Amino acid sequence: MISFYSLSILLLFSLPWGAKSGLNERRLLDDLLENYNKLERPVINETEAVVLSFGLTLQQIIDVDEKNQILTTNIWLNLEWNDANLKWNASEYGNVADVRIPPKYIWKPDLLMYNSADEAFDSTYSTNIVLTNEGACTYIPPGIFKSTCKIDITWFPFDDQECEMKFGSWTYDGGKLDLKLKSERGDTSTYILNGEWHLLDVPASRHEVFYECCPDPYLDITFFIQIRRRTLYYFFNLIVPCVLIASMAVLGFTLPPDSGEKLSLGVTILLSLTVFLNMVSETMPVTSDNPLLGTYFNCIMFMVASSVVTTIMILNYHHRLSHTHEMPEWVRMLFLQWIPWMLRMSRPGEKITLKSILMQNKMRELDTKENSSKSLLANVLDMDDDFRPGGSTHSTFFPTHNNMVHKNGGFIRVTHNTQPFEDTFPTGIQKELNLILKEIRIITDKIKEHDESSAIENDWKFAAMVLDRLCLITFTMFTLIATIAVLAAAPHVIVT
Repeated sequence: MISFYSLSILLLFSLPWGAKSGLNERRLLDDLLENYNKLERPVINETEAVVLSFGLTLQQIIDVDEKNQILTTNIWLNLEWNDANLKWNASEYGNVADVRIPPKYIWKPDLLMYNSADEAFDSTYSTNIVLTNEGACTYIPPGIFKSTCKIDITWFPFDDQECEMKFGSWTYDGGKLDLKLKSERGDTSTYILNGEWHLLDVPASRHEVFYECCPDPYLDITFFIQIRRRTLYYFFNLIVPCVLIASMAVLGFTLPPDSGEKLSLGVTILLSLTVFLNMVSETMPVTSDNPLLGTYFNCIMFMVASSVVTTIMILNYHHRLSHTHEMPEWVRMLFLQWIPWMLRMSRPGEKITLKSILMQNKMRELDTKENSSKSLLANVLDMDDDFRPGGSTHSTFFPTHNNMVHKNGGFIRVTHNTQPFEDTFPTGIQKELNLILKEIRIITDKIKEHDESSAIENDWKFAAMVLDRLCLITFTMFTLIATIAVLAAAPHVIVT
């Protein structure tokens, strides 16, 4: 009995050596390629042009390099033409209706992408050509295409881009190779969505270009890949942080100047915005054109820098003293009257109105015209300047204690009957009273000077507070207007 191993060895030696295809297909290929010249244009009449139907299937947008202006895509080309030298009767070859032939064995059009940025220039993968018994050739080579694309970043990141892919024969003119569009648009039925770009459309057009060297036109088919940037990522990672930084700079005007952190907060915000802009500039395209987002960032940077400058001015006003700075009249009118009136600001217990402003200006004019003032003792005793403590050259009068001084309801009333001060009190008492009056004059002068100094310092502090409020409102409006203007100027706002 023959064992299993012996039977296996017999079957192995009985099999034919080498891999062989079907006899009909082998015979067909031998007959087709026996006298075939792949350098010959496959037409019956040499005056005719080979009609090439061209189509494109966009599979994926891999990358859009704004800095180098290169578009990288995954594309399948669809080429169809008729080869008059590759026809057969299917019934003579066992009903073989089609075969697959590598493109190196038969003629194929030298179609290239004119605006290729690939090192090899032609980045297609050489696949087999499907050939039917009627001579119809279908060639669908896939490839990763790198094409040049002029990037317009005027509206970055709310921009739309249109990248061209121009295909045409490198050596055949329109009289020898006629290009026809298979469809007015590229096929996007199997397109894979891109996370950064939204595909709008892929229209196509056919062009005829005449060159000085040749009388016949050279044909090309151009596909326009129209894409739109998805702005949701940039909105939450660029615009929102910038607005928050700007709002922090604006809220710094609500911080009291005495806290000591007002200027340091503004400088810190300015530095943080500078670091943030350096990080953003790495992602933005390098070009001389100023994008919309760059304009917005420049406005915010200007606002933050201006807030630091105005904060320095506010602190300067707040810490000014009466013996170092005298308030000019224009500062008094601007920051103590008109701007508080427009901003509806007022001091405690005092309401600033248009009537009060006019009245204060009139009283100030009257005060500047008065050159006389009451003496010290007149201020103390609520008297006129008739009594003045005398020295050696002036006789001093004081009301007598008999019937000249009367108390009426807590007020001192002095009659006009007076007599010399020297005759009323002895010389020692007179000296003591002169010293007392001198001390009273010094004290009242100090009190008056302190009150005037406090009033001037309070005026400077109120002017600083008015400037603070004015900057708060102004920079808040500037930030809002700049943000709204940028969003309004954009062609589209948010694309998810």
